[in-house]
Amino acid sequence: MSSLTTLTMTEEAKPNIGVFTNPNHDLWVADATPTLEDVKAGKDLAPEEVYIAVKSTGICGSDVHFWHAGCIGPTMVVREDHILGHESAGVILATGSSVKTLKVGDRVAIEPNIPCHACEPCLTGHYNGCESVQFLSTPPVPGLLRRYIKHPAVWCHKIGDMSFEQGSLLEPLSVALAGMDRAGIKLGDPVLICGAGPIGLITLLCCAAAGAAPITITDIDEGRLKFAKELVPRVRTYLIQRGKSPETCADEIVQLMGGNKPRVAMECTGVESSVNTAIYSCKFGGKVFIIGVGKNEMTIPFMRLSVMEIDLQYQYRYSNTWPKAIRLLQDGVVNLDKLVTHRFNMSDAINAFKTAADPKTGAIKVQIKNDDSLQ
Repeated sequence: MSSLTTLTMTEEAKPNIGVFTNPNHDLWVADATPTLEDVKAGKDLAPEEVYIAVKSTGICGSDVHFWHAGCIGPTMVVREDHILGHESAGVILATGSSVKTLKVGDRVAIEPNIPCHACEPCLTGHYNGCESVQFLSTPPVPGLLRRYIKHPAVWCHKIGDMSFEQGSLLEPLSVALAGMDRAGIKLGDPVLICGAGPIGLITLLCCAAAGAAPITITDIDEGRLKFAKELVPRVRTYLIQRGKSPETCADEIVQLMGGNKPRVAMECTGVESSVNTAIYSCKFGGKVFIIGVGKNEMTIPFMRLSVMEIDLQYQYRYSNTWPKAIRLLQDGVVNLDKLVTHRFNMSDAINAFKTAADPKTGAIKVQIKNDDSLQ
């Protein structure tokens, strides 16, 4: 057993439970590993690992997709009982013998990946492309929607007095920041954001903070566009109406932007018609940057991309973004608090997922707490 220091367990002294789905698309809450007894004893804790009491976890669209569809793309498939969740923050309960950067009681956000540190992407700093990464909540790797988890200390980021809820929002913020960096958005750039879901809204906040102007955001839901306007009053909103062609939508978007064609379109839906609208909107030499996850194959206007020299670029997760994300929240450059619209205890996780999956609820970001507080 590793040498470790354990926190006296008071409020944490509840059995471990997790939120599961399976190939039959069931969703349930049940006992999970590690057990409470294992955590108390520091059992099987490697020198570089820590035990964490997870305090707050956000529901991502991918969690709902794994539940409803059972897969994302051809390789990420739910084939057995599977624990969801990858947007979490909590408190350190125990540290392995070689951990020097964290101590018991530290508040941390959990970066939900374990890369190999040996392949070319890892060695060149792009660990999001690790050839054998374990990404928590992506089958078959169990996720973070548990009361207790074990994780390498290097992927636990101290958040100081930041709330656990804010700490859990660092994961979707990292997605947006990775997109911002690679898309190269600059002060004064006209920017189109396609999709006013959580990632689109966080991208909106980041683009506004970066000084992009003008900014337009699209969605098929008027309620989400209203929410976007409340977040960033200067944003222009465009309602996508079913039946309108991408070319027509693009023309109307450019008119809405005062004739300014976007230099960058941040596509946050992965929907074919939305991707094509972004392509038809962009200026000569512009860029369509796709964050959204879509179907395996789609049809795009190749010649439009060609004759307009529009770059089509994609994103897979993130790397080296978490320290920046923490600084942005701590200094108030970006404020994500309004994104959390619903909160549930973990024992009531079924209703949390039903709320997140139902557009009629108006949910943006649903948070699941560790049954000790909804604050």
